[in-house]
Parts: sequence; C-alpha cells; structure tokens
Amino acid sequence: MKLLFSILICCISLSINVAYANDAVLQQSYESRQSDIQVQGDGQVIRILPDDNDGSRHQRFILRLGSSQTLLVAHNIDLAPRINSLAVGDTVEFFGEYEWNSQGGVMHWTHHDPNGRHVDGWLKHQGRTYQ
Repeated sequence: MKLLFSILICCISLSINVAYANDAVLQQSYESRQSDIQVQGDGQVIRILPDDNDGSRHQRFILRLGSSQTLLVAHNIDLAPRINSLAVGDTVEFFGEYEWNSQGGVMHWTHHDPNGRHVDGWLKHQGRTYQ
C-alpha cells in the first residue's frame, strides 16, 4: 500500500500536458502561444548553431517540421550525449518540452532528469537514442 501511494504521489507531481504529437499539435501550440507541452515529433535539420555555453551547455540546431514550421532544439549536453554526426538534411526525432517563441518555438528537456521530477525526453538520430 505504501509503495502504491508513493507511485501515485510521484505521478501527480509529474503531471504536465503530454501530447504525443504530430505537426498539427506543434503548429497549434505555436499559434496559441502555448508552452510547457511535452511533445513528440520529427523534423529535418536545416541549420546547426554554435553550442550555448552559458550555464548548462546545450547543442543547438533548427529543424523544419513537415508543416514548414521551424523549431529550435536546445539539447542539454551536460546531461545527455551530443549528436556528433549531425548534419544539415538529417532527420531527427524528438520527445521533449515545447516552449513558445516568435520564431517557431524551442524544444528542450530532450534528456533524462537526474532528479526524477520531469518526464525524460530524448532525441533519435540514425537509429541511436540520445538522452
């Protein structure tokens, strides 16, 4: 009984909007300026940006989704491996948290949470999962 109660409390504390999505959910989130949405999808790399080294280090790149919306991926490389072989034109699958911005949005939390307080995210590239 105690274990069941602990699991229930854990699940309640992790409750967030989860959308196993396609481009339509991301487009709707962008148009309605919604953030904090846990979402899954994929896109094609159109630009690789320099790492963000302020605070936690993030590998950054821009995806173009099937809907033509762009999405900045900010992948924490202090908590998850870098995608070393990433190139423009590659397809990347993602599961993470969407944050709205005027340029299409940002995908972050694409890694495990070492504190167990957030849903674990991931990136997939060429058959390998990065989390």
